[in-house]
This record gives sequence, structure tokens and C-alpha cells, in this order.
Amino acid sequence: MKNPIKPHFLLFLFLFLAACSTTKRLKPGQILYTGAEVKINPDSSARIDDQKYVKSTLEDKTRPKPNKSFLGIKYKLFFYNLAGEPAKPKGFRHWLRTKLGEPPVLLSEVKLKYNNDVLTSYLISQGYLQSVVTGDTVVKNKKGKAIYTAYTGQRYKINRITFPPDSGNLASIINQHKGETLLKAGEYYDLENYKNERIRIDNDLKESGYFYFSPDYLIVQVDSTIGKNLVNIRVRVKDIAPDAGLKPYTIKNINIYPNYSLRRDSVLRKLPPVQYNDFNIYDNRNTFKPRVFDRLVFFKKDELYNRKDHNQSLNRMVNIGAFQSVKAEFLPIDSFKNNQLNLNIYLTPLKKNSLTFGVTGTSKSNNFVGSEVKLTQTTRNLFRGAEILEVSASGGFETQVSGKSQNLNSYSFTAEGKLTFPRFIVPFYKPESTNAFIPKTIASISYQLLNRGSLYSLNSFKGEYGYSFKENQYKEHVFNPISINYVQPIIDPNKNQEDLFDSIPGLRYTLQKQFIIGSNYSFTYTDQMETQRRNNMYFNGSIETGGNVWGLFAPKNEEGKKAIFDVPLSQFVRLEADFRDYFKVNRGVTWANRLNVGYGFAYGNDSSLPFVRQFFAGGSNDIRAFKARSLGPGTFKVADTVRFADQGGDVKLMLNTELRFKLVSVLYGALFADAGNVWLRREDPDRPGSKFNAKNVLSELAVGTGAGLRVDATIFVIRLDVAFPVRKPYLPEGQRWVFDQVSFGSKTWRRDNLIYNIGIGYPF
Repeated sequence: MKNPIKPHFLLFLFLFLAACSTTKRLKPGQILYTGAEVKINPDSSARIDDQKYVKSTLEDKTRPKPNKSFLGIKYKLFFYNLAGEPAKPKGFRHWLRTKLGEPPVLLSEVKLKYNNDVLTSYLISQGYLQSVVTGDTVVKNKKGKAIYTAYTGQRYKINRITFPPDSGNLASIINQHKGETLLKAGEYYDLENYKNERIRIDNDLKESGYFYFSPDYLIVQVDSTIGKNLVNIRVRVKDIAPDAGLKPYTIKNINIYPNYSLRRDSVLRKLPPVQYNDFNIYDNRNTFKPRVFDRLVFFKKDELYNRKDHNQSLNRMVNIGAFQSVKAEFLPIDSFKNNQLNLNIYLTPLKKNSLTFGVTGTSKSNNFVGSEVKLTQTTRNLFRGAEILEVSASGGFETQVSGKSQNLNSYSFTAEGKLTFPRFIVPFYKPESTNAFIPKTIASISYQLLNRGSLYSLNSFKGEYGYSFKENQYKEHVFNPISINYVQPIIDPNKNQEDLFDSIPGLRYTLQKQFIIGSNYSFTYTDQMETQRRNNMYFNGSIETGGNVWGLFAPKNEEGKKAIFDVPLSQFVRLEADFRDYFKVNRGVTWANRLNVGYGFAYGNDSSLPFVRQFFAGGSNDIRAFKARSLGPGTFKVADTVRFADQGGDVKLMLNTELRFKLVSVLYGALFADAGNVWLRREDPDRPGSKFNAKNVLSELAVGTGAGLRVDATIFVIRLDVAFPVRKPYLPEGQRWVFDQVSFGSKTWRRDNLIYNIGIGYPF
């Protein structure tokens, strides 16, 4: 039998043919353009600062760009040539040529003079004021490239900066803030800094009433004749700047149209206004109480215009969630002859009632499932104070499929009512908030049913009252001084309760009535809204207390436990932190990482956290190679025959890493690894190995890995992950890593180890 063709030989043959085909179909006289090379000061041994970066930047600025390549192979041009000239403007060949392929970029398309000017301009903008760039082409075997030679000369530095003489109000303001200048003596000449300096001065003037001033009214003059590669900088106001831009303006009238539409424009303007503080309110329907605008509009009558009040007013009107359109119009009185502005604010409210349907996926550490479909009825401006009432009903599911046991399906139903007031409501105190974001007071009540197959159900009743406010666009605080949660279990009457407890260690604690009354606070930081950033972060930290104050007054029941309505009171402190990092490797690849840690301290009636506040490990949003909530605590392992393990803990450590990459259209792939476990703060005799010991944490971590597919249609994400364990903490020490047992070809191994996770949304 002849030797089979080696795979690496086939790869080499493909690469060879692809490389040869790039010039095969060129017409006579055509030269394939292969790119640009920049040489910086080739006759000098001295290097300029950041020469490698400058060289790369210059090469990137040249045009046109050569055909795209990978490992030196112009793959798009290969597909273009492979398809040839299709007979019809449709079909596979046309798709291959136009979608996967691209036509050859020819040397004749290169404009040397244009590129010379572009590169020279960039070097001058960086302080190389005497730079000269020349370009030429080199041709070999139907391929050609452009070579640009840059002679930079010495880079210039700033010697001195002068500002307009302090002879007027405008010049006085500029000089008052000159210590904040971006132009520093001794630093290199940089054109971008000059542009930003003009913007900085414009911002200072806008804060002092110069509404019509513009950065274009400033000129930054550079004197490079003083020698020693130094420049003097002079900042001044242009002589042609209009008078309107050179004087400060005050606010005369503040006119508010709270129920504005183009159709009603003429009618509204003829209405007699309602006078409230400094506002003239034009609204015969009394849509909003006038005091609402005290919290939305920061301008006062007869005060100087300033940009901070302008931006904060707009942001508040947008963020309050009551208007679909917001417009602020500043009009001069008497066509610029005096220095006063009228402010007209046009507000178009959102519809009073709306019904929305949503599909979401969330990662939750408690026992309730994270993926749900939700129907929400929203009523806005309920009491004419921009309040929002939301009444919602949702159903959730979580499923894991393993060949080893039955599918694990959890279902939940939730009904919730939430009333949001766009202000702080604090007894005996009236706090003020002056940033761009509206503080909120939120009162909510909810009911949730969790069904764990035919095993048991949990009824949870919850009420909260608290506050949500943003410090800025990145930081958000949520504080609930009052949080009440009552949990009542329901067990299938056909099942023997004690037999159930014996078969599932830890279930006894799960199926206890629980009464939690306490407070909670969470802090969130995220910059994920800045999609242009290469690296985004998310952090959430929370603290919750239960029974701390009420425990001082609650009476004891017959068992000697402090109780309310004969239900034992839970007393605990719970801490959790969730940190995530998203790094964009390139346009279609993201590396996501998460660290999740938690610690709970229970006292009084309990030795461990109440079940609905415990931490869990395993599941579709957690450690995906293990069944939902089946891991731990510690090295304990619940029997494989148990359908719903629910092995909670007081301590949690979890680490996840996932490489996400685009496959085609809305289909994405992922490779991931998860590690973690939960532990009890005190040993449970029925679950040996469950106690937390800091020295043993790493040796008791479970590790799993796998791959997944996501359908990411922006408005929803459907996810399928396949995972398997590579480290099992419940095995004897020295035998926990099971890499050597992985055998995809074994039906038995696949049945015992492969876990299929179906979910909505990303796991983190």
C-alpha cells in the first residue's frame, strides 16, 4: 500500500498554489501592489524617538492599501482569481468573487506625490518641522511596492507660551486658567495639543457665559525662527472674531413646553404661561407638576449661561425616562444687540402606557434561574411627577443535559410590581443631587415560584424600599435600607420528607421556612458603553445584612430561636464581588474573564447562610462542566442519582475565561474554561469535607472546559455550550486531575462526563 499524502504536504501545496495565483490573471503591463515601506533617516545612525511607532504610523497612512493577506498569502485575491469571471451576476462563482474575494490592487493606483504630502504633514504635526519625504517604486516579477524615504531633521520643542494680554474680561478668563494649559515649555511640538488647547479655552469661556464663542476664533501662532530647534507659542483671539462671540450672555426667560408636538406648536405658544419660580410653563393639560422642573433645569433667571448647567439639564431630562424627545433652544434677544438669551425647552412625553416583551439571560448566584421571558406593563407619570409603575410577569428556565442522568430542568414564575420616583424620598430629610443623573427611590413587591421538577417548590415573597443613583456614567449605587423576604417550601405530599432529607444531604436546610429582614448595598462600575475601547471592565460589589437590628427585639419561639410570626429569623452578613474583563483581541475576537468571590457569616439561629442567600457552583452560567448547583461544598459529592443537588455554601470562589469569536453573520463560537467551588464556614457532619480552609482552596477547585455556539442577534442571544470536567475535587488527592481519562471516542466517557448547557444570554 502506498504512503498516504501527509496533511502538512497538502497545506504546503495549497499555500504554494495560492501564492502563485496572485499574479496569474494580471493583464499585460499590470503590476500587483504589495504595500509600502518607510525608511526614516537611512543615511544616519541616530534614531528618532519612538521610531518603530512612527514608521508603523507612516506606513499605515499610505494609500491605497494592498490586498488583505494572512501568513503572507493574499487569500481574498486568491478567491477572486479562483472564481474567474462569472457568466451571470449571481450564483456560487459570483458570490465567491464578490463576497470572499477582492480585485487586485495595482501599482498604477499609487499616487506618490499625494502620499509624500500626507506623510510630510504628519511629521510636521509631530514637531519635525524640517521633514521631507520622497517616494519611489520598485518592481520585480509583476509585483511592485512603494518605498518612502523620510528625512526628519531635529524635532522641535516648546520654548515659551504667551496668552492674550489681560486687557478685557475675555482675556482675563483665558489668563485665569492658563495654569491648566496643555502646552508646556520643554515638551515637543504637537499639533494635536494645539487643537485640544483651543477646545480647553473654549470650554472655560463657555462656563463664563460666552455662548457664541468657538475654538475657531482662537489662533495658535508658532515662531520657529528663534533657533536651537525651539518654538515660541502665542495664543490670541482672531481679529475677525464676531462681536457675538466676544461677550458673555445671561438667561432672561426660561420657557418650558412639557407636552410639545409640532402639531400643537402654534396653540402652545399662544397659551398664557404658568409662572413657577423662574420658569414659564406652557401646558394647558397640566401634564407634569411644576416642581418636577426644579430637578431637571439647572438654569436660573438672570444668571450667566454656562455649559455645565446646559449639559446637566439635558442629561437629566433624557435620563428621567419620561420624554421621547428633548430639545433646548437658546435665542438671542434683539438679534445679538444685547447680551441676553431666551431659553426654550421643548419636551415630548413618552406614551403613558406601554407593553413590552423581553428575553433576557442573567447569571445569578442564588437558587433562582437566570434565563427568562418577561412581559412588562409600564405606566409613566403616574402621579404627574414623572413616576414610573412597572408590573411584570416572567417565566424562566435553566436546563442541562447529561447522558449520565435525566435532564435537569428548573422553572420559575415571577410577578413583580415596582414603583420608581425620580427623586430621593427620605423621612425628615431632603437630600439634593446636582449631577447629570436622576436619583431614584424604588419600592417593589414580588412573588416568585421556583419549581424543581417533581422534587419540591419554593414560594418566595419579597418587598424592598431603597435608592438607586449614579455617581457618573460609570458608577452606580443601589441601597435598600429595608428588604424583607419570606420563603415557604412545598414538598410533594407523595414523598416521605425524612427519606428525602436522607437521600439528599443539605436539603433539610433548603426546605425550611425562612424569614429575612435586613438591608443591602451594591456598587457597580462599568465602562462597557465605551465600545471603541479595546479593553472594557465590569465590577459589582455587594453587602447584605439580615436580622441584625430585628434580632435585638425579636422574641424566641418554643425551640429557643428568635422568630417573627413563629418563623425563625435569619441573621447573617453576606459579601460578594464580581469582576469581569473584556479584551478585544481584534475586530471579531474577544477574550472575556471573570472572577467571582463571596463570603457569608451566619450567627444566632443558624450556622450557615439561609438557602436563598447561599452561593452555588455548577450550571449553565457558572462552572459549565458540572450539573447545576451540584459542586461541593468542598470535597463532598452528592450521589449521581440525585436530580437536584442544591449544594450551597457560605464561601465561593469562581474563575472563568472564554475566547469568543465570530464565525459567520450572527453565529459566534466560544472556547472556555471554568474553575471554582463553594464551601461551608462550619463543617456539616452529613457532608464530610465541606468546611472552608484557606490552605486547601486551590487543591479543592473543580475545573471544566468546553466549547459553545451563540446566536447573537443583538436583541437576544441563544447559547449552547458543551463542557466536560478536567479536575474533580471530590476525588482523592493526587487523582483529581483527569486529563488522562478524556476520551471523546468512548461512549461511556461521553455519557458520564459531557454536559450540554442551553441558555439565553452570555454566561458573563
